[in-house]
Amino acid sequence: MNGKRILLIVGGGIAAYKSCELVRLIRKAGGQVTCVLTEGGSHFVTAMTLGALSENRVYTSLWDLKDEVEMGHIQLSRAADLVVVCPATADLMAKMAAGIADDLATTLLLATDKPVLAAPAMNVRMWQHAATRRNVAQLRTDGVTVLEPDEGAMACGEFGPGRLPEPEAILGAIRNALGSSAGRLAGKHVIVTAGPTQEPIDPVRVIANRSSGKQGFAIAEALAGLGAEVTLVAGPVGLPTPRGVRRVDVETAREMDRAVQGALPADAAVLVAAVADWGVEAAASKLKKADGPPQLAWSANPDILLELAHSRHRPKLLVGFAAETDDVVEAARAKRERKGCDWIVANDVSGDVMGGEENSIHLVTGDGIESWERASKQEVARRLAERIADALA
Repeated sequence: MNGKRILLIVGGGIAAYKSCELVRLIRKAGGQVTCVLTEGGSHFVTAMTLGALSENRVYTSLWDLKDEVEMGHIQLSRAADLVVVCPATADLMAKMAAGIADDLATTLLLATDKPVLAAPAMNVRMWQHAATRRNVAQLRTDGVTVLEPDEGAMACGEFGPGRLPEPEAILGAIRNALGSSAGRLAGKHVIVTAGPTQEPIDPVRVIANRSSGKQGFAIAEALAGLGAEVTLVAGPVGLPTPRGVRRVDVETAREMDRAVQGALPADAAVLVAAVADWGVEAAASKLKKADGPPQLAWSANPDILLELAHSRHRPKLLVGFAAETDDVVEAARAKRERKGCDWIVANDVSGDVMGGEENSIHLVTGDGIESWERASKQEVARRLAERIADALA
């Protein structure tokens, strides 16, 4: 991002405080940032803070005649390589979709001829409202890149999609929008598995695990952002399909195995899903408590990673995941040898990783072990996608 110029519009939402970290990350990556602080945004962060972090003047008003002489809104809107709206509130996106220009931020957005990226942040019901869905669809039709918000607890006390993506993830999207990475995987097909599997034991009960699918979905999104054709084989999770990704929903390990085999051939496969090692011969009717603990007939499920490693359609790059609670690195090293894959991404799941927003991984390859610092799952996905692009180059 050396020398790239970002015009950052800070909207009026509680998530505006994260814009400060985004400015820091862009500057750290070598980019230049000019901030436009909306009136609403000024209730959450100050122009002084943004100015100190960006080392540039912060613009707030369309009616400052001095600015109009030195840096008119037309010039300001076109002097950047990319315009980023963070946070993009429901109100701000509604104005963008309608072409309203009633303050400096919206006037810049209407006058710019540069790519625009919006990072939404709002209450879950606002995000799911029909009006917001229409506005998002219109913006995407108009060529604006609108990120999917994260899912989680909100300042209002509710839970669901609507949280601002983490600054590291937004930085990755900025890189893609600037073209510094976009297209690196064009023409490549990558299979990604994500989430848990559910193994039925009777018509109403299943055996499953705590995998949220977040890391696998983030990886699929990052790979698609680099231009790859991505087939995402997803276990039963409630996550939205990443933009540009073909999704195949499954429930059991055997269904996931068939879906992966059906998606071949592929240039790479990244098997993130927490697949059940064993399945059960499900009872035809509900097991009754009065009958006592059931005697379950276990059988081994297909080993999808091992099968791919020895398939005549073996992808050029085969990446497995190892979710461990003890001796994480040693277990991952042994798994790589046993499965015959190229890389193993190992992570310690003894904490809240399977449902949390961050991950700390060790990348085990034939060249050794890389231990990555703890980061958001989106940032882990971005780094891994870049490494995959390097390997397939």
